[in-house]
Amino acid sequence: MISESELQFSCVHANGPGGQGVNTSSSAVQLRFDVKNSPSLSAEIKERLLRLAGSRATADGEVVILATEFRSQLRNREAARARLQELLDQAATPPKPRRPTKCPRSQKLLRLRAKRIRSERKRNRRPPTGED
Repeated sequence: MISESELQFSCVHANGPGGQGVNTSSSAVQLRFDVKNSPSLSAEIKERLLRLAGSRATADGEVVILATEFRSQLRNREAARARLQELLDQAATPPKPRRPTKCPRSQKLLRLRAKRIRSERKRNRRPPTGED
């Protein structure tokens, strides 16, 4: 669905376990995908994708995914691509339209009856006034 030319990969130093090689190798992968300028997505999907991405979306309309799960750069690259594909799949499925429902009359009456009982109970707890 998305061509490889639209994706930008950059490798950065990862924090966490890795032994002596962690300071010399850039195993974390940062994937950038320019959603706003992508020719392969429709306007609705772009909008949903940016909304779904949340804090991973930049103000310029890019989605940034950082993958640091694995010690291998190649596996992190695949993990980042898989997460982007998951986001795209979610954005591609349109949300189900909400059908407004109406509260049944019996439920309204039950609620009002319970309110009346609760009100009466609280009124009975009050100290008596001199009006009686």
